[in-house]
Amino acid sequence: MNTKLLTLAASSIIAARTTLGVFGISSLAVTTPLWLNATPASAQATDEQTNVRVYQKASPAVVSIAVPNGSGSGSIISPDGLVLTNAHVVQGASGTVTVTLADGRRLPADVVAFGDRGLDLAVLKIRSQNNLPTVPLARSAVQVGQRAYAIGNPFGRFQGTFTVGIVSRIDRERGLIQTDAAINPGNSGGPLLNSQGELIGVNTAIFTNSQAGGNIGIGFAIAIDRIQPFLTSVRQGTASRVAQTVPRTRRSTNPPQTLALNGELITAKLGPGDNVLPVDNSFFKAYRFEGRAGQQVRIDMVSREIDPFLILVAPNGRTLAQDYNSGGNGNARIVTSLPISGTYLLIANSYQAGEVGSFGLRAMTSGAALRNPNASRQTRSAIQLQGTLGPGAPILPSDGSWYRSYTFDGVAGQPIRIILESSEFDTYLALLGPDGRKVAENNNVGRNNPNSALNLTLPTSGTYRVIVNASEPGAGGRYRLIIR
Repeated sequence: MNTKLLTLAASSIIAARTTLGVFGISSLAVTTPLWLNATPASAQATDEQTNVRVYQKASPAVVSIAVPNGSGSGSIISPDGLVLTNAHVVQGASGTVTVTLADGRRLPADVVAFGDRGLDLAVLKIRSQNNLPTVPLARSAVQVGQRAYAIGNPFGRFQGTFTVGIVSRIDRERGLIQTDAAINPGNSGGPLLNSQGELIGVNTAIFTNSQAGGNIGIGFAIAIDRIQPFLTSVRQGTASRVAQTVPRTRRSTNPPQTLALNGELITAKLGPGDNVLPVDNSFFKAYRFEGRAGQQVRIDMVSREIDPFLILVAPNGRTLAQDYNSGGNGNARIVTSLPISGTYLLIANSYQAGEVGSFGLRAMTSGAALRNPNASRQTRSAIQLQGTLGPGAPILPSDGSWYRSYTFDGVAGQPIRIILESSEFDTYLALLGPDGRKVAENNNVGRNNPNSALNLTLPTSGTYRVIVNASEPGAGGRYRLIIR
């Protein structure tokens, strides 16, 4: 057995909490934490240190942009004053735009380029400047579950506001990142950052279900892989100098319907006339229900005509859970414990834009099956995640190997199977318990099988941590993690 495996028992990993339901995994968070001998207090302190470090690195280069008909945010991307923002922030401006730096200076700027084919990007040039602070652009790929940080000027009144969340979904076809980091009007054009303080996206739209237009935990950003080609055209002088009409965020017009947590199957259809999720133009219906703190709920969305996608938003506006395939056969399922009492919002959506078709929706709570972790084991669903170990991944200080970590909430007595597969490196898999101590580990399923697997019954209730690692330092590549 590799001796490095034994060092994990004294280690703890800093990670965000999501939920493992007793019917199967409803959501799983990927994290890029630090390894250290940590108590819960020091774990929180490490998260806070990361937040402070990201803000201190990026905020000096985040600006507020004022135009006659509104305001927005932007990122300085070159020392001589190029500012990246949304096209819709400045497309109605004529003449000079006023840019306010983080240090309070108000400077004139000119719009020098716009995105084409509906790409909601623009670049400004601050006049007569040099040696300005800049936001670096990320080089590594964005991954679902990684931390996301937003800085901007919400409502045009609170410059330098900092919010934290995760990357919830990536639409690579449209070059969009969905995040639950709070983004409000006025944040448009501001940066979405990774934990290194690098720009991974430009915040462009929010979903709101209120007349006030505030954020409810679902925001969108234009991804870095769409930004880079645009900036290349700007530097080459081939970018458009004329603003195109950029579609603005469409708000929900149909109010949420009341959803009963009684297990009754209701049927509905997504299509024209329904609400539209901004940016990706997918249809959705909104439902609401009253929940109590500690109450456990299970929500299923099934369809043979669309690819179901569920989003559950807590009363405080934060995305509590989302899922698109945990129900099996392409169906969506959320199983979670409600954190607070109040009115919850459920969004019944399609994973692909423009999908039209019928679906069934069922919500239940407080049933015996929900309380019994050994009930209906055949109905358990699995979650499959793909990732890569390599440059940009966290490093284990003890041997310099790359690793990734995932967290889930488990129940004492719950059986679980975890599989780590890769054809590119010799895998190592470990599970840490809620106390940070090692519960189980494996680095070979068999003599000639470099994959890893764990089969066990969870000893206690709480947040568990899955460690994806390579058996040898410097080894890496693509992998698949399966938890059921």
